[in-house]
Amino acid sequence: MTPAPRLVVAAPGSGHGKTTVATGLLAALRRRSARVAPFKVGPDYIDPGYHRVAAGRPARNLDPVLVGEQRILPLFHHGSADADLSVVEGVMGLFDGRIGTGADGPAFGSTAHVAGLLDAPVVLVVDARGQSQSLAALLHGFRSFQPGVRIGGVILNRVGSARHEEVLREAADAAGLAVLGALPRTDGLEVPSRHLGLVTAAEHGPQASRAVSAMAEAVERSVDLDSVVALAKSAPPLDGDRWDPGAEVERGPGRPVVAVAGGAAFTFGYAEHVELLEAAGAEVAVLDPLRDELLPERTAGLVLPGGFPEQHAAELSANSLLRKEIAAFAESGAPVHAECGGLLYLAESLDEHPMCGVLGARAEMSPRLTLGYRDAVAAADSPSFAEGNRVSGHEFHRTVLDPGSGARPAWRWRAGGVVAEGFVQGGVHASYLHTHPAGQPEAISRFVEALRHRNGAAGHGT
Repeated sequence: MTPAPRLVVAAPGSGHGKTTVATGLLAALRRRSARVAPFKVGPDYIDPGYHRVAAGRPARNLDPVLVGEQRILPLFHHGSADADLSVVEGVMGLFDGRIGTGADGPAFGSTAHVAGLLDAPVVLVVDARGQSQSLAALLHGFRSFQPGVRIGGVILNRVGSARHEEVLREAADAAGLAVLGALPRTDGLEVPSRHLGLVTAAEHGPQASRAVSAMAEAVERSVDLDSVVALAKSAPPLDGDRWDPGAEVERGPGRPVVAVAGGAAFTFGYAEHVELLEAAGAEVAVLDPLRDELLPERTAGLVLPGGFPEQHAAELSANSLLRKEIAAFAESGAPVHAECGGLLYLAESLDEHPMCGVLGARAEMSPRLTLGYRDAVAAADSPSFAEGNRVSGHEFHRTVLDPGSGARPAWRWRAGGVVAEGFVQGGVHASYLHTHPAGQPEAISRFVEALRHRNGAAGHGT
């Protein structure tokens, strides 16, 4: 049994201030010299970027849909190793999960589901604007809805005045919940947002650090940190093994180089992806398509994760040397794995800006958000997946690609009929679908083995 002080930051719904409170708690506790481990429920890539700034260590996603609930505890132990306390930010509302699940308990993949798997107390963040005594009914409902979920306290957000706070505290007391803090209404804590949520920490640059500092100061002024720590320490010890990337993949000979795109345009990646690539024997080199004009030396394979290339289309297009080199690299049959933003970068154009031209498709912004989990089947063999492999993935984009699939699609799934999506072309596997490598470690072994075959002797640039 391992002591693991931890808590989950949840809310009645989106927009109540979970990210502000969770990020502020991480940074404020770190200022107290605590080693804090950040986590995020669900497939979100943006909030973890701010968590990382606040905590000074990688943020981890805990998503039972993408990795299976049996991996949640091992991944938690992996991410919280050597930490004094872990803060897990929830997703949407406390009980919101995958549609069609949760009739007899927490919806699958919900914050409540993950809190139960972690046996962790919950802090409920409530936007107090426009309510006073009604808070008691809201808190009573959330506290009693699923008794197995332990709500240990509430943090009030956007409180209008001292009198407003007094009435809200009375309401919380009537519902039997302690108020752990009350943050005043202010515009100073807002992080810029756009079509898919907050501006990423990587794009926000130095302003991200200033925003995190402002969140920390607000939490320090308005939250009882000692009570928060005491609540986290009330979580019982946890059993279970720590996730080990080396035990998940096969390690072969050599050190083939895989270039992984990063920088401001490609921020949607999981820390476990690089860890698994390295455990399988690859040497990972970071590539910034906004700045780097050449692939790293000896590159044998390329990973293009998601991100916001649509916000940087002109700059990506202007880097014609790298675009041409990637096109030639893909044409040579080298293994290339691209997800969402990476898919757009491989297209002929993005909002009429020339891209790499690897795929015979054009991308543009759309007024419609495509969002949701997909149970997909690999439609063709590729360096990443064998035909027939089944995965759980996630779509999240406001762009459309014409056509949406090639002669050999990457995936098929059912959504009012069979949907064919993505491209398998030579060594390229490109799709809108985000997958979590910890949920499909065999795909990483397969990809790195393809690099070895590609290397045969030498990779790109030798």
